Amino acid sequence: MAREHALGAQSPPLGGFWRTFDGWTSGFKGPLLAALLVLIGALPGLLALPTLDRDEGRFAEASAQMLETGDFVNIRYLGEPRNKKPVGIHWLQALSVRLVSSVERRHIWAYRLPSLMGGMIAAAACAWGAARFFGPRAGFFAGAILGASFILSSEAFIAKTDAVLCAAVTLSMAALARLYGAARGVGEAGVGVKALFWLGQALAILDKGPVGPMVAGLALLALCIADRDVAWVKALGWGWGAVLVLGVVGPWALAISVATDGTFWSSALSGDIAPKLVGGHETHGGPPGFYAAILPLLIFPSTLLLPAALIAGWRSRAAPGVRFALAWLVPAWIGFELLPTKLVHYTLPLLGGLAWLGAAALVDLETRPWGVASRRIGAGLSALAGAIFAGAAGFAAWRYGGEGAAPWAVLAGLLSLAAGAAGAVGLMKRRPTAGLIACLGLGILTHMALAGGLAPRLTLLWPSARVAERLAKDHLDPRNGVTTGPVVLVGYAEPSLVFALGAGGELDNAVDGADSVSDGQPAIVEKRQDKAFRAALAAEKVAAQPVDEVQGFDYSLGKPVDLTIWRSLTPTPADAGPGKAP
Repeated sequence: MAREHALGAQSPPLGGFWRTFDGWTSGFKGPLLAALLVLIGALPGLLALPTLDRDEGRFAEASAQMLETGDFVNIRYLGEPRNKKPVGIHWLQALSVRLVSSVERRHIWAYRLPSLMGGMIAAAACAWGAARFFGPRAGFFAGAILGASFILSSEAFIAKTDAVLCAAVTLSMAALARLYGAARGVGEAGVGVKALFWLGQALAILDKGPVGPMVAGLALLALCIADRDVAWVKALGWGWGAVLVLGVVGPWALAISVATDGTFWSSALSGDIAPKLVGGHETHGGPPGFYAAILPLLIFPSTLLLPAALIAGWRSRAAPGVRFALAWLVPAWIGFELLPTKLVHYTLPLLGGLAWLGAAALVDLETRPWGVASRRIGAGLSALAGAIFAGAAGFAAWRYGGEGAAPWAVLAGLLSLAAGAAGAVGLMKRRPTAGLIACLGLGILTHMALAGGLAPRLTLLWPSARVAERLAKDHLDPRNGVTTGPVVLVGYAEPSLVFALGAGGELDNAVDGADSVSDGQPAIVEKRQDKAFRAALAAEKVAAQPVDEVQGFDYSLGKPVDLTIWRSLTPTPADAGPGKAP
């Protein structure tokens, strides 16, 4: 405690700006401002991007089917059980849609709002926890480092579990840190803080199963070993805490067990958890060290602090706040590195600990200078990350862009380069705090330009959205009340298209698809199935014609797609009317 309070107390004399800045970040305002950064960075993408494949489309469609069927226990996708993750995110999405939209409209932004709130809560909780150990200013910077990171800003506009999981874990760990600090004389923490810890764990379990307890359990184990002290752990309220967790998770767990005769749990274990433990599940594999290699990109624009954060973690490892951050970050990180399945968002719940180390590095600078090596490496990583995002923006516009993509790519590239350069210059001129502020501002603008400006104009990447638009333009959307539905999908059934079609699509092979077209249903046929589909039409003497074509790139499969929209020309009884021959 003495060490950390001394760091906060030895700040150099503040000018007018810093006095004002400290006023902005004092008390609840620091966490609130950190949450605001997430809102600013994520909102353009939330509003502008079409539905993403595949997870977002599946989560959103499953939530929509809950609203359509009124079954809020079973998770289903196209009527089939989806026994992979708990129900939490689907309840939040269904509530969001019910409050601000409707299931018929299929507004993907309404399904994304829980993720946006999750990102904001994660940044605020990170700032709240760090402020206890490092002071309000450094606490805000910790929340800003996490909140402005490209990985959280991106997950905050995607309608799936990960931003909400980050919120639950970060809130729980921030509360646990305050309890740990109180046991070592750093502030006080009462029963309300204990309740936040257990509530965060309950929400993490209801959102994504064992990840939250794993992170907390490994951190507790590491702290007990490092401190050789378990007394404070015994006082966490295990009895009533377990009751709280069971009260939140238990009703649905019991209901889904009864509804599926227990098969939900066996399916989740054998179909989702176990494959990730034994191999690269669904081709998402990677070697140990994968997450460390991409970390400079995940936390951009705060990449400049990476070397200093690691040094501060080692130098001040005995200080309670730093020790807790290391316990939060390191054990679970090693576990994720050893896990065969790798996805870029897996380590997101741990980045709050890294953000705390970054804040500790800024505080550490006030009493002793950084070494030349840490400044040069940080400057190089910052500039490199900015250049990588600039290059990616240019390549995406060239390869997949449509009208208006190029100007946005130039803008995003320039902002990205400026953000990386600001970090490099700030470090080399020994003004890392000023450099970080510039990086945060430019980085958020970069993310807004990428997600809200460039990405929606990469038209080749959004064939599902374009098909849905063409169906409406050609008066073939069954929701018009005239066309027979559902739409037949032959050879292409990405979840983004299934969600966009509203009532869902009927997944068929070429023969069954031709039979459905004979009933008046429109069809969407992928080019690889075109020959078989035409042959089936001819064999069954079904009159139909192609009316539109959409070409694009299926980034989930990594290959181009060519989709044709077919209109049935076969009269149906409804077309014939009363007294007429069909």
